[in-house]
Amino acid sequence: MESQHYFSAQPAGPDTRRPLSVVLAGERRDLVTSSGLFSPDGVDKGTRILLDGVPAPEGRRMLDIGSGWGPIALTMALRAPEATVHAVDINERCIALTRENATRLGLTNVRASSPDEVDAAVEFDTIWSNPPIRIGKQDLHALLLRWLPRLAPGGRAWLVVQKNLGADSLQRWLGEELPSGFAVRRAETSKSFRIIEVNREAR
Repeated sequence: MESQHYFSAQPAGPDTRRPLSVVLAGERRDLVTSSGLFSPDGVDKGTRILLDGVPAPEGRRMLDIGSGWGPIALTMALRAPEATVHAVDINERCIALTRENATRLGLTNVRASSPDEVDAAVEFDTIWSNPPIRIGKQDLHALLLRWLPRLAPGGRAWLVVQKNLGADSLQRWLGEELPSGFAVRRAETSKSFRIIEVNREAR
């Protein structure tokens, strides 16, 4: 599918729900998916590497940037049931699917919405994301600079990025552009992906 379709607020193609069975947080989950979104048929390789490679989410406020049908947000919510997990996406179909999948799993701690619906005062203790690299460098940079500075003091973000899609240059750029008090490092390399960690120092 052309990238502009699933990076649109209203993607092309019919919104036809179909079953999706995937493993999240160590157990098989029966969910739903549709067309017009990223990786509609399962957990993509980069997201799986992220979910398998990062430590348990910490804190009470968490964020998934670019939620798709919800694998990252749902995993955080399953692993940290006392936390509130914000799942943001511009794709209205993705927002609806994440909400529906959270309901199917009995999760009441997932808040799926458009970016503009998140309270601007909220800071996040944990951010996980497989960011939408293919939206283009300018839009990607704006997206990351919108959310990563909202890490709470002592908070950590984890991003998974494919090496051949600019993971190393993105890591360098984040190190240069994030405010003082933020540290950026390569946490892991797995297959063709990097996991980038962003820390905000505690006050």
